[in-house]
Amino acid sequence: MQLKQAVDAAFKRFTAQDVPSPRLNAELLMMLVLGRERAYLYAHPDLELTPEEEFHYDKVVDERARGVPTQYITGHQEFWGLDLLVSPAVLIPRPETEHVVETVLELVKELKPVATLKLVDVGTGSGAIALALASELPRADIHACDISHDALEMARLNAARLGLEQRINFRKSDLLSAYAGEKFDFVVSNPPYVGESEMDKVQKQVREFEPKIAVFSGEEGMDIYRRLIPEAREALKPGGMLVVEIGFSTEQKVKELLQDWADVQVTADLQGIPRVIAARKL
Repeated sequence: MQLKQAVDAAFKRFTAQDVPSPRLNAELLMMLVLGRERAYLYAHPDLELTPEEEFHYDKVVDERARGVPTQYITGHQEFWGLDLLVSPAVLIPRPETEHVVETVLELVKELKPVATLKLVDVGTGSGAIALALASELPRADIHACDISHDALEMARLNAARLGLEQRINFRKSDLLSAYAGEKFDFVVSNPPYVGESEMDKVQKQVREFEPKIAVFSGEEGMDIYRRLIPEAREALKPGGMLVVEIGFSTEQKVKELLQDWADVQVTADLQGIPRVIAARKL
């Protein structure tokens, strides 16, 4: 079979099965199989696939058609310009989470100069937020934690691949429980915030393939916020900042938990949806 014929067939199959971005998915999987960039696909539409390539392509197309996220098939996802390895052990980093990084960087600019900023990324998963901050804040003392051993291994692997393993102190921790007595300038997190009552509204690939511990947080999606906010208050220095990603339906509920904090501000994503809340410890 020729390259273009295979991609077109995958595109039609993905379209029929309501796979998002069917053309992009078909091309990304062919790029994976051939180890080539997209330009190569367009330059060689008549390329005859070898039996091995055709078998491999059929296999990954089958996986995507049944709902496996493309990122888990390719093993990669870009975040903040960084190429991250991902697996079913970690939540796939989303572009919207880059607003968390942007918010932290803007707040850092507003702070009076200090010798070393100390930050912790709670529930680091693939390490996306911590690695992005490490790439932008070369003098910061950055920590990252997760309750999942497998997620921490993925985060450490990403740090090593990006040459940032000496910049981040990884630790296994249920939220901030492993940091008793330590104080931070920033507590940052993209916690699970989807309510179990909303499970039927979540995309199939999220519901069935991404780690539930990184997606769902009790019936209303608020369980982790109710634990994290008091713990962050204890762990932050006076004037320290909490920066968290929020879900579509959680803005007001999270604000209610921050009534005793100062300078509460909300950042919306490119669709105008409230995405990040930042607050200062009094």
